[in-house]
Amino acid sequence: MSALDLARIQFGFTVSFHILFPAITIGLASYLAVLEGLWLATRDAVYRDLYHFWSKVFAINFAMGVVSGLVMAYEFGTNWSYFTAFAGGVTGPLLTYEVLTAFFLEAGFLGVMLFGWNKVGPGLHFFATLMVALGTLVSATWILASNSWMQTPQGFEIVNGRVVPVDWLKVIFNPSFPYRLTHMVLASFLSTGLFVGASAAWHLLRGRSSPPIRTMLSMAMWLVAALAPLQILVGDQHGLNTLKYQPAKIAAMEGHWQNTPGESVPLILFGWPDMAAETTRYALEIPYLGSLILTHSLDGVIPGLKEFKPEDRPDSTVVFWTFRIMVGLGMLMLALGAWSLWLRWKKDLFSSELFLRAALAMGPAGLIALLAGWVTTEMGRQPWVVYGIMRTKDAVSNHSALAITITLTAFIILYFAVFGMGVAYMMKVIAKGPDDDSGGGQPDPETDPHVRPARPLSAIKTPMDAPSFSNLRGE
Repeated sequence: MSALDLARIQFGFTVSFHILFPAITIGLASYLAVLEGLWLATRDAVYRDLYHFWSKVFAINFAMGVVSGLVMAYEFGTNWSYFTAFAGGVTGPLLTYEVLTAFFLEAGFLGVMLFGWNKVGPGLHFFATLMVALGTLVSATWILASNSWMQTPQGFEIVNGRVVPVDWLKVIFNPSFPYRLTHMVLASFLSTGLFVGASAAWHLLRGRSSPPIRTMLSMAMWLVAALAPLQILVGDQHGLNTLKYQPAKIAAMEGHWQNTPGESVPLILFGWPDMAAETTRYALEIPYLGSLILTHSLDGVIPGLKEFKPEDRPDSTVVFWTFRIMVGLGMLMLALGAWSLWLRWKKDLFSSELFLRAALAMGPAGLIALLAGWVTTEMGRQPWVVYGIMRTKDAVSNHSALAITITLTAFIILYFAVFGMGVAYMMKVIAKGPDDDSGGGQPDPETDPHVRPARPLSAIKTPMDAPSFSNLRGE
């Protein structure tokens, strides 16, 4: 492979690892704010116990998210220096605003949130939790503003071969930004809801039906039932926006090659897009449904890939399937939420073994759908790094394929080793479950008044030894 291919793989690998942790962090931060708010309003110890338990998982995710995210900042300079030189006038300030607002907000209140339960008043502690939750959402806002500008750039001029912003409101609030931000935040909440629900289902299947466990499942399923249909609606609006501004991406996602005058567009459920032969093989089609979904009209048409030059076409073979993975999992989330409502009405939500096994199996579904969605939107933008403005092949640094191969190999080994240990540790904490008598591993000034934790993982008392997965198998 060329240095360009390897650089794309390297960035795709690192961002795929990184995005999983902020997604859970965004959802858990808001979940913790809700739990603490309910605790203050009701003084029900169940919410307190759940807060302390999930704050441990939050601390692990936050730590891994920060570490994995630092690498990408350096990759912009090392692997994509021509992109940085060309578009740094827009992307640089946007990412700097993320640090100056969101990261400072999170870091400033994180210590109070994780270690201040017995050291500050309940109102101040709740405020700290709210600020951390707000910080995660502000962080997502700036990151999505930068990435969305690369998808639908506006508010700039090109002066002496460089992008110069002339209207920051147009730069930030570019045409795809509202849809992509909403879609990403809802995806993070759904991923977290499924993650929490799977944790509760795992304990319930093993006979642990304590109030905190039941509350975990109940809250998670309410979230999935409410947000899954909303996410589908937002995704539909996002699709209409993409059809307007990136029609080649829609054509690639649908495996659609050419229009027939006077005929509507069928929906291709399954098939194999062949880029060389310019056709989708083995296509299983539903007449009219493509037009109805994509244009909200039975006779609407979309551009086919043959309307674009071969060098301007995204790889339909990849995005066709990643899009269907995302949509298919979204339909399963919708079904799980509806099933939970029916079981709740029958008062069988906590006792249906089949449903609990389904909830457990759906635990990683949100994160898989999120990854599939990002692959679709990023590979669907190709061959552009800034859509219609700069090609990806013009953005890569002048490195040899050997140099990038070495660093890519090192990244793969280190990421699986370091973050594999982190995920295993997180699974060990989740397998232990929430304590019914609380404390949650928080420092107690009556027994240890001199405790001064210095890092997020200090909030977790579970020893980080070689984890045993026997409990995860039910042995």
